[in-house]
Amino acid sequence: MGWVSALLLLTVIGEVWTCLFHRDWRPQSEQCRAELAETIVYAKVLAIYKDTYSVYNYLPWQYNTDLFYSAEVELLCDQAWGSMLEMPAGARFNLTGLGYFLCHSYTVMENNTYYFFIRRDENDNLVPHGVNDQDPIFSDTPENKQMFASIFQFSNCVSGTNHQTYTPEWELQEDNRLLCSSVQKALYEEEDRVRMLNQKVKSLEKSINHLREKVKGTKRSLRQVKKESKREAMLMNQQQDK
Repeated sequence: MGWVSALLLLTVIGEVWTCLFHRDWRPQSEQCRAELAETIVYAKVLAIYKDTYSVYNYLPWQYNTDLFYSAEVELLCDQAWGSMLEMPAGARFNLTGLGYFLCHSYTVMENNTYYFFIRRDENDNLVPHGVNDQDPIFSDTPENKQMFASIFQFSNCVSGTNHQTYTPEWELQEDNRLLCSSVQKALYEEEDRVRMLNQKVKSLEKSINHLREKVKGTKRSLRQVKKESKREAMLMNQQQDK
């Protein structure tokens, strides 16, 4: 019942507390976010523990709620290079910052395996790394397994884990591959340039329309002046005839 009440409250308050993203925010692909994530691991959730308070929650009901929790997870595979974990395969660690928040939810279930984007916060806690404000937790499905196998390699794996493991050839291939995030950044910059040009074009069109209206008004004034001049000339001629 606690979960139902909490989620109902989340829905009601959500009508007032809205999520505000940067106006230039755009979704990124899993591949781009994987390149920007601090560490990627394949891990199993062993247990879930309720947190009465979360430093990552900015909602009015921060205390005494069932919305926030931590998870004890077992490391099944670590990323092939650049990992910050420095722990052996099979090691257990605590992942905090999980639950239901204002603009996102980071949720897991016990005894399930996931791919995680994680990072260390300022207090050295391991938390989900929501790159680009998108989901950093991926269920262990055939589709996600295939996706990560095509863009990433793991090492330090528990025996029996079926994942692509590190090879020097893969690292050479990675060195020669264009980073998706760099390409996407260039595309976004080009989009911004095109948008600014479009804004300038609209501004010029508005100025041109304003000038057209001004010219029309001037022409009307000239026609009116001509009419007045003709009328005055006719009156003068009539007076001379008398």
